[in-house]
Amino acid sequence: MKFTYSTMRDYVATSLNAEALGDLLTMAGFELEGIEEETSEDPILDVKVMSNRGDGLSILGLAREVLAKDAESQPTELYLAAKSGFPNVATSRPAEALVRIDSALCNRFACVTVSGISSAATPDWIKYRLERIGMRSISLLVDLTNYVMLEIGQPLHAYDLGKLGKEIVVREARDGETIKTLDGVDRNLTAGQLMICDASRPVGVAGVMGGFDTEVDDSTTAILLESAHFVNTSVRKTRKQLGLNTEASYRFERSVDPKITDVAIRRFLQLLTSVLPEVSISELTDVVRSEPAEVFVELELARASRLLGMEITPDEASRYLSALGFEILATEPLKVKVPSWRPDVVRAEDVVEELGRVHGYERIPEELPVGHTTMGGVHGKYRLADAVVEGMIRLGYVQVVSHTLRSEHPLDAPTERVGPRNPGSPELALLRNSLLPGLTEAALRNGGKDVHLFEVGKVFENDEDGHRELAFLAVLSTGKLQPANRASDQPPVADFYSLKAELESVLRSVGITARFTADELPNEGRFHPGRRALVFDRAGDCIGVMGQIHPLVAEASDLPEATFIAEIWLDPAFRNAQENPQLKSISRNPAVSRDIAVLIDKSVPFEKIQAAIISAPTDLLENCWLFDVYEGTGIPEGKHSLGIGLQFRKMGANLTDEEGNQARDAIVAAIVELGGILR
Repeated sequence: MKFTYSTMRDYVATSLNAEALGDLLTMAGFELEGIEEETSEDPILDVKVMSNRGDGLSILGLAREVLAKDAESQPTELYLAAKSGFPNVATSRPAEALVRIDSALCNRFACVTVSGISSAATPDWIKYRLERIGMRSISLLVDLTNYVMLEIGQPLHAYDLGKLGKEIVVREARDGETIKTLDGVDRNLTAGQLMICDASRPVGVAGVMGGFDTEVDDSTTAILLESAHFVNTSVRKTRKQLGLNTEASYRFERSVDPKITDVAIRRFLQLLTSVLPEVSISELTDVVRSEPAEVFVELELARASRLLGMEITPDEASRYLSALGFEILATEPLKVKVPSWRPDVVRAEDVVEELGRVHGYERIPEELPVGHTTMGGVHGKYRLADAVVEGMIRLGYVQVVSHTLRSEHPLDAPTERVGPRNPGSPELALLRNSLLPGLTEAALRNGGKDVHLFEVGKVFENDEDGHRELAFLAVLSTGKLQPANRASDQPPVADFYSLKAELESVLRSVGITARFTADELPNEGRFHPGRRALVFDRAGDCIGVMGQIHPLVAEASDLPEATFIAEIWLDPAFRNAQENPQLKSISRNPAVSRDIAVLIDKSVPFEKIQAAIISAPTDLLENCWLFDVYEGTGIPEGKHSLGIGLQFRKMGANLTDEEGNQARDAIVAAIVELGGILR
């Protein structure tokens, strides 16, 4: 919107020059796009008005912003008169116009008739200001309507009363009707377009442009002055359909204060009578179809201060909002009535924005951001899950991704299934509670033998606490572990111990030391009763189950009996996992090896022996392994002889034989406590 500096000075007494005024409006949200003729005595300011701030398309609206933001600026008498609605002009006869509103697209229609108009020139100061901002001076009556629109934002239109019928009807156009607009173009109308009509024809396009047939000219002696309020979407639709773009439509589309239709008429008459004091004016005809709804907003000032990042006191908030036209109803909490010219303010956050604009965004203190940032990349349980996937792939397994919805299967877990209320088909009726059925189907699609598959995914259970979503690792291994080659026509095949070793390896990659026990598995009919084990972590928490598939389940699933399966429950497993492995330096010194043969009861598992070796009072042990089991001649019944390899190494120095023997003796002593005898 363009306006001259002198026009603003009519409404605001300020010491700000044009540049400072433009900067102030910019900080208020009305960006200064440029200053024309800046060195002249009356420069022209061009500000950008946002589409939801129709009140900024007038000198009155912008003056309100200046007075709110600049405490040193003061309102002039003209501003106070506009704020109070301008004084009434003396009338000489009752209201004459008959007005009927037949469409909800018009909220209010006000008008007066003026007679006794003689030919007179537009005052030089009005003509000067209009022409400076690019508006062509046409005649006194037209120039006054344009100037009032510039001042207070309400479009007006003057009809030649001698060319107009006796009744004004605001209605929607009918298909086939036409109107010749002020630009001399005949336009075809369609239903839904709002028109200003007399008893017989459309005489104006509502909110856009008047009709050519009722245009005022030099011979006009009486007029009907229209000031109305139309629904903004209706004006936009009609304007686009007719291909018109006017100053009036530009304002109506962005909202015009519905309560200033009569104010604009009084300002027009005030200016007109200053030029033609002898005119005769009728009483106001004001037809209101619908009143605008009153909007009330409540706001905690503490919340406003948090959102803005700066403190605003109750006194400041009341002063700022009052200057903008808000009615203060309460201060703690702040409750305001939104002015009719601000349809964009509907919630507490909108009021916070008003406080920030007036208080000044530039007053927000400069502080470094405070808070927590998320770690970049994959981390936490997702990184551990990726490590499990990578570990299984390194072991030669193929990853499978199966559908979460499926039907019942022999390898379903012994828990209650859940499913959607309206399944798409019986095959997709339930959410899976195990990943093993999906692995089974993938194995069968790939021949059912010599396949080694795994999947990491979610399973779903139903318990007394509701539905649960759990992360699982499932493994299926059957057949040859590697292809036949020249070195061996009979490569190793999958068995209980190969699967156990692979699980140990992949869990070790995430810092979990797995322990396997042959404890009873309640309600677990998927595994062979004598070839299954529970998996525990170092904290003693059960984290999974593994073993050979039950023969009956294998038959029902069309899998070989020598199929080995496992499920690892990743949620409890990851509670004691290590996302970042603990590393230590490698010794550059050579290792010392010792082999021992131990006679011990068969009832003592090697896992227990290995734990005793690791916990022996020596820090030189680097590795231990079982390399032989002997149960032949010379071995008592119920016992066996275990060959165990020990490897020692010292950091930064070579081990002596004596140091190696001492470490070996400490380990032997730990095994003796389990009932073992050194052979």
